[in-house]
Amino acid sequence: MSELTSAVDQMQQSSAAIYSSPIMNTSSSSDDRMYTGAFEGPEKTLEVCFRTSTGHTPQDVGGTPTGLRTLPRNSLNEICSLASCNILSSISNTYLDAYVLSESSLFVYPYMLILKTCGTTTLLRILKRLLEMAAEIGLVLDWVGYSRKNLMRPEEQLYPHTSWEQEMKYITDHKDFTDRLCGNGYTLGPVTGDHWFVWVADRTIRNEAVGTDRVINIMMFDIDPVVAEKFYADKYEDPNEEKKSPLSSSSFSSEGLTRIQRISREMTKSAGIENLVPGATIDPRAFEPCGYSMNAILYNSYATMHVTPERGSSYVSFESNQKLKGYGALISNVVRTFKPKRFVITLMADEAGLAQINDNPLSNTDRRPITVPVTGGIMSYRRSALASIQVEDDTCCLMGNFVLEEEEIRSQNDVKRAASYT
Repeated sequence: MSELTSAVDQMQQSSAAIYSSPIMNTSSSSDDRMYTGAFEGPEKTLEVCFRTSTGHTPQDVGGTPTGLRTLPRNSLNEICSLASCNILSSISNTYLDAYVLSESSLFVYPYMLILKTCGTTTLLRILKRLLEMAAEIGLVLDWVGYSRKNLMRPEEQLYPHTSWEQEMKYITDHKDFTDRLCGNGYTLGPVTGDHWFVWVADRTIRNEAVGTDRVINIMMFDIDPVVAEKFYADKYEDPNEEKKSPLSSSSFSSEGLTRIQRISREMTKSAGIENLVPGATIDPRAFEPCGYSMNAILYNSYATMHVTPERGSSYVSFESNQKLKGYGALISNVVRTFKPKRFVITLMADEAGLAQINDNPLSNTDRRPITVPVTGGIMSYRRSALASIQVEDDTCCLMGNFVLEEEEIRSQNDVKRAASYT
């Protein structure tokens, strides 16, 4: 992997192109497992926030990285290795660094690290080492949030992720966490269907002015087969293009990198993903034989998308921390792109951030279906479940399950009636 990382970094430094992500074989994660035709798409997410020893949140000054952004690359590689994944490429701006991983994404702010991984990764194993690294650069723990949806194949997970009970026991009983992580776990949604696990340890000092935060995640299942086909790498092969490099994680020639860039770029364009993150810098990644990941950064916000298109287990996630006043248009655009049979929306926000949202499909008072215009009509999604809870001092977690009301797309007359209704 070191040769790949070096090659990609050199390519990014020498080119201003917006696309910078080679294709990777899905068996190239650190455990080198073989591709089986199915993949655990729903991700585990860990968010860890820090402050300085004086109680302030570290910020970059004059474009010079501070806080966690000063961690060297080998430290980030060590963290990812503990989580059973690898860094494949990266993009940066004044506010944050975004890394595409062999298993999803890593985002590093001066004061916050967000690790989002799919498959059989071991996310919680990074906590001990991360806390040690932060202490070495003078940072004090402020907040830890761990969350995930219930998994499709929990029996395939590795310790400590084989069950929610085991994950909670790992955090609460670990000798290095017992005195530092005093948090609580929660379950939102029906345990007989799609539900969301959340664990939070809140040590935030609230005697200084802080901004609002919110993160929305749209998890889509059983996506349209025509859309799913766009995420198979062989659709973009050029018969006139000589394959001088194998599609592996070990090495890429310059010709191989050019080919990889092209396939990632064409896959992104074919699926219309650029339209979901207008104005953002995009770092996309195509996988072989299928699959796709993307990070996008715009000012101090990120968006990330991950696609596992395999028949029988197709899944897409789209997550962003952009502070929008309304999420209706974003949700409609994302759902219209993939046309799933069902999807789950989760929203985590502080109370002040939640109050700023004027278009929230997870509101108790808004029971209207989500209607998505498509060619020839609309697709209508009924909200089948809703759950919300306030955790710790002021963090609100909301989850809604949505299912396609009918297989057939409704007519244009229905579209007009829906438009007048909304």
